[in-house]
Amino acid sequence: MAAKGLGKGLDMLIPSINSMNMNKSGSDQSEGEKESGTMVKITKVEPNREQPRKNFDEDALLELSDSIKQYGVLQPILVQDRKDHYEIIAGERRWRAAKLAGLKEVPVIIRDLTEKEILEISLIENIQRENLNPIEEALAYKELLTKFELKHDEIAERVSKSRAAITNSMRLLKLCEEVQRMVIEEKISTGHARALLAIEDPELQYEYAQKIFDEKLSVRDVEKLIKKMNKPEKAKKEKPEKNLDFIYQDIEEKLKSSLGTKVAVVPKENGSGKIEIEFFSHDDLDRILELLP
Repeated sequence: MAAKGLGKGLDMLIPSINSMNMNKSGSDQSEGEKESGTMVKITKVEPNREQPRKNFDEDALLELSDSIKQYGVLQPILVQDRKDHYEIIAGERRWRAAKLAGLKEVPVIIRDLTEKEILEISLIENIQRENLNPIEEALAYKELLTKFELKHDEIAERVSKSRAAITNSMRLLKLCEEVQRMVIEEKISTGHARALLAIEDPELQYEYAQKIFDEKLSVRDVEKLIKKMNKPEKAKKEKPEKNLDFIYQDIEEKLKSSLGTKVAVVPKENGSGKIEIEFFSHDDLDRILELLP
């Protein structure tokens, strides 16, 4: 992922905010990013419910909160004026950390954007900072695809990724909810998740995901297991068994004809076996014995 490309994506959507550098390291605080903004009460600012990112690392928030206590919010929060409140477009992490720091006011930059632009900016900002987990990212792409009817190529252009990367990301949503949760919680990697897509049964998907977590399996291990599972069992030497059956039947018929009584050839799995010859009286037994070489 090229940070430069993502920067261009934001500039394309908001040309007037060229100076807002969303650095890829994930830091929201640096002197070089300081920009003036309108100060508003922090209670008037609210998060966007459609924001792609749903999970925030508590330890990272506390670390950012400590920085804000010392230096303040150095990069304004991008918001939309909703009349009764300001809705966050980009900067929810800064807003949360500012609340933890006990700030009463925060700097904001107010913009009037469409719902599609808001989602795109939130998505681009989070991807650039690598803050979205794989499932959140896939859900954001899905929303751009379904709600705003963007094509895969258009989404790829906006976030500076390949079309294949967008498609592969969205494929993760085919996993059952339990497995998706394990990806979010980083119990299994994206590589593991992609390997599990070869399993259609949701219960079996989850069973294998738990096996990955419990046994610390590598992606290669999982691929081998699934390949083995999907590989049809080889016919257990059907042709040789059929040939042997034919041979045994032929021997039985020859012995029946020679001895004039019922004969059974009983084979065993290890290649051994026995021949059963029936007789109906002592005289019949003597007759059979005389016929045997």
